[in-house]
Amino acid sequence: MADDVPRPPRSGAADTGAPAYPAAWEADVVLHDGSTTRLRPIRPEDADALQAFHVAQSERSTFLRFFAALERLPERDLHRLVHVDHVDRVALVAVAGTPRPAPGTDGDGGGADAFERIIGVARYDRVEGESAEVAFNIADAHQGKGLASVLLEHLAAAARERGVRRFVAEVLPQNGRMLHVFRDAGYEVRQRTEDGVVQVTFDIDPTERSLAVMADREHRAEARSMRALLTARRVLLVGPGPQPERALHAAHAERVLGGLLPAARDGSTTVHAVGVPTAAGTDGVHVHERVDDVPAPVDLAVVVLPAEQVLDAARRLGALGVRGLVLLSSGFAEAGPEGLARLRLLLGVVHGAGMRLVGPASFGIVSHHDGTTLDLSLAEHPPRPGRIGLFSQSAPLAVPLLAAVERRGLGLAQFVSAGHRADVSGNDLMQFWGEDDSTDVVALYLESIGNPRKFSRVARRLAAHKPVVVVTAGRSGQVVPPGHAVRPTRAPRRTLEEVMRLSGVIRVENQHQLLDVVQVLAHQPLPAGRRTSILASSASVAALVAEAAAAAGLVVTGRVELLVEDAPVDEVRATVERLYADPQTDVVVAVRLPTLGTPDPAVAQELARAAAASGRTTVACMVGLHGITDDLTAPDPTGRPRTVPAYSAPEDAVLALGHAARYAAWRGTDRGRPVRPEGVDTRAAERLVAARLAAGHATDGSPVPLSSADVAALLATVGVHVWPSVRVHDADEAVAAAERLGWPVAVKTTVPALRHRADLGGVRLDVADEAELRSDVAGILALAAGHDPGPGVPPLEVQAMAPHGVPCVVRSAEDPLFGPVLSFGLSGDATDLLGDVAYGVPPLTDVDVAEIVRTPRAAPRLFGYRGLPLLDVAALEDLVARVSVLADALPDLRALELAPVVVSPAGVAVLGATASVAPADRADALRRLART
Repeated sequence: MADDVPRPPRSGAADTGAPAYPAAWEADVVLHDGSTTRLRPIRPEDADALQAFHVAQSERSTFLRFFAALERLPERDLHRLVHVDHVDRVALVAVAGTPRPAPGTDGDGGGADAFERIIGVARYDRVEGESAEVAFNIADAHQGKGLASVLLEHLAAAARERGVRRFVAEVLPQNGRMLHVFRDAGYEVRQRTEDGVVQVTFDIDPTERSLAVMADREHRAEARSMRALLTARRVLLVGPGPQPERALHAAHAERVLGGLLPAARDGSTTVHAVGVPTAAGTDGVHVHERVDDVPAPVDLAVVVLPAEQVLDAARRLGALGVRGLVLLSSGFAEAGPEGLARLRLLLGVVHGAGMRLVGPASFGIVSHHDGTTLDLSLAEHPPRPGRIGLFSQSAPLAVPLLAAVERRGLGLAQFVSAGHRADVSGNDLMQFWGEDDSTDVVALYLESIGNPRKFSRVARRLAAHKPVVVVTAGRSGQVVPPGHAVRPTRAPRRTLEEVMRLSGVIRVENQHQLLDVVQVLAHQPLPAGRRTSILASSASVAALVAEAAAAAGLVVTGRVELLVEDAPVDEVRATVERLYADPQTDVVVAVRLPTLGTPDPAVAQELARAAAASGRTTVACMVGLHGITDDLTAPDPTGRPRTVPAYSAPEDAVLALGHAARYAAWRGTDRGRPVRPEGVDTRAAERLVAARLAAGHATDGSPVPLSSADVAALLATVGVHVWPSVRVHDADEAVAAAERLGWPVAVKTTVPALRHRADLGGVRLDVADEAELRSDVAGILALAAGHDPGPGVPPLEVQAMAPHGVPCVVRSAEDPLFGPVLSFGLSGDATDLLGDVAYGVPPLTDVDVAEIVRTPRAAPRLFGYRGLPLLDVAALEDLVARVSVLADALPDLRALELAPVVVSPAGVAVLGATASVAPADRADALRRLART
């Protein structure tokens, strides 16, 4: 999961001239093998650790790095290597173990490998201008884990922040691994051999390929880290001991032990227990006095201890090679500043030891894999095996969710409760489910979303081949339960809805709908279309179903078969077969509500048989049946069992079917390619913004407004032309401006309340000559007499007249939670009052851009509505695409507004633009784990 909460602002040298430590470069990362480590800038106090790292390296590794045998680093070189300025000389180290805690904190204490050791170093030294020489050194024991690749990603990001755009390196020809690191990163690498040394050069600006490589590496690493948890076969349960501080902790430990006993007894899982008195004498469970007594290796640990004791236990678990820690205890971030500090220390310990953390306050995990069940949950009975992946957060909400799963007869492949999701989140599980062949459908119950940008990217990738169904706490997704780390947001409440829609996610209102949709997706084929046929026991019921189906977005064809409740079996079979024989039928809704309330097995059997044989998606509402039942199950032509899901009410059935049909349509539609307009120079845009931030001394995060000239120059870097205008004080200056710009012109007030308001007289269009202009100037000045345009702002603006068309507004705003949020709407009070605006979160595809332009309810005005001319919508889409690329490339672009943008048959005219910039720290700029 990407970083959830703001980190310290980016910093360069302090005002005193001393180099400032760039804390924002610190990151916890997942490596290729699914283990974790910590990256940070090097510090002077790392001298001893760096020397120890160097001495431990093999002679070959030392030679490949320094081109010479070097048993120890000379003191002069060691001093130079650990003293950097974090600008022209930068070094990042990968460390294992845990940071040394501050004296007097509850982080004091021992434990194996308690303090940090360096396992990798990456550095650059600027050689000239925008070029820097890079070098890497990875510990022998950690080579092949992708550590050099992730160090390169983070070092390149730090370099770009400091104005470096090109890396050069000298590599010995036999150092094939390092050469592959450079080539495989997705950059355009150029190399030549000179004097027996390979000279490597590559630009480090992100490319489409380098971004794809990073995303793919992140995907595979996080999937592997989850697989290690969900397929664990050596488990350790750490309980509170014979005299627990809270009886609840002991009860939790006993419940988890009960879930592990079947696997322990049949030998499929090796189970160790510490601090669980009831484990003594239990068949298959290895009981130990202390964690230090447990033999390594251990795959997964479940910890039920008071919060104050968890940190020491985690340190000791790291020595056992534990890959994951499931923490059922609470008492961390939700407990206030002291608990938050405790959680930060815990994450440092866990990630430094190569572990992932599930929790705190987790309900546990359940995984069915290769015929075995791993039950590390607080559930009284594990859910039955199936092909649904289910994720939830808080433990209390997992209770009714799992109970509903059991009532419906649904089977799960995996269940994970992340609790307060300090580390493992729904994003991690989606990465795993994207690779897991045992999972067909993914369901997530989210109380908060820490990184919507990453969620969108990961969910879109997964939804392309597996349905993803989500329910959030509140429609906005902006609810922040205690203990959850979530950035603040300024985005409109509809933003998350648009993010999910563009990602192909099926968003539902509540837990009931979540399982309604999941059961049809898990047990029926995807709908081939929306054409709906109905099987009902009466005409009134059929009418009710037809109305509900239309409301759910299905197409009611009028194909209805009525089946009286006392119909003989032959008639039942003939009626069902006739319904399914209709080639105009994509989906079927069957409602059987006999007046005597007695089930009719013949109808269920014939319906199940016909649905399975035809492959048409079918849902049912039948007395006495609910969820997944044997009565509605039959094999399809391949022999796979297909079950028609049964619902309590017809409305529930058609709503679930409507969601399934919309998802199938989304999945079957080309989602386009990322927009890459020609003539875009984001590097020039970055330089302009950086210069304005420096000139504005924007160190406290306050936005710096750009001048009109700067806004025009910024937009020009992405190929957007702003029509020039001239601000004037009186009629004489207005006439002179019009002569320079060319007649006809538009004249406007600069008063914010009247600007762009032709309906109020603040704008006069098609001014053809001097006399008309002087008259209009007098009228506007009189209208605005009681308003102040602002200090030093002339009261009038003159601009050449653009072609007539439909005025629109394009905006982008950098949000701490969502990143860049782009919006589009047609100008006017109705748009503002009704919120008739479309949203998108870049990066966007060409299909996304087309949907954004067509989403507002007023969009038909762009397409010849009521005799209006057809407008150049392609030019409008190009403009939106260019703004999206600019917003995506520039986190420091706090706000941008293009208004009005006049769309005419001949193109678009941007008549006004404003922008402000401010330092930003985007959540998913790099691969990194939550650090809270």
